[in-house]
Amino acid sequence: MFYIPIICGSTRRDRQSIKVARFVLARLQQRMEAKTELLDLLEYNFPVMEERLHRRDDPPPRLAEFGEKIGRADALIIVSPEYNNGYPGVLKNALDYLLPEYERKPIGIVTVSAGGYGGINCLAQLRLVALGMGAFPIPENLAVSRVHDSFDDHGPRDPAYEKRATEFLDDVLWFAEAISDRKAKDKKAG
Repeated sequence: MFYIPIICGSTRRDRQSIKVARFVLARLQQRMEAKTELLDLLEYNFPVMEERLHRRDDPPPRLAEFGEKIGRADALIIVSPEYNNGYPGVLKNALDYLLPEYERKPIGIVTVSAGGYGGINCLAQLRLVALGMGAFPIPENLAVSRVHDSFDDHGPRDPAYEKRATEFLDDVLWFAEAISDRKAKDKKAG
């Protein structure tokens, strides 16, 4: 079974991306081959990063717990709104606290926007950040446009998101398995 946590990358009041994060969480929980949980940055409330976790002997509250979860994950899903053609600073701050925890880890990216483009600028930037962290952003993504119209508290209003979420999660699990298999071979050989 693969452990694949989902980071909700916004702490803004009245954030809409939490609806999408909960939807992805519910769909991943239905998969027999995955264990998941929501890592909501609103609940973690990290201060501005001064130094990476592995270089600190006095980490902020819950940072070690967050780092341990990311470190043991087989893959990671990030759900992020697009703010001002980018991603939220709180997400960058949380990601920057860690580094070795991301090495060779597949990352699925879900983007959310109020407009009609589904957060494509946020997606492009997060893919670059994932590569810079030594992770593998997977090719498939789940982009949600017009989130106020597309989602309510119970999930998507448009059934097309069910199919798109299935395809996205299939890809996340494929990469989790492929990379996990390779890591196991390397460990055996090493």
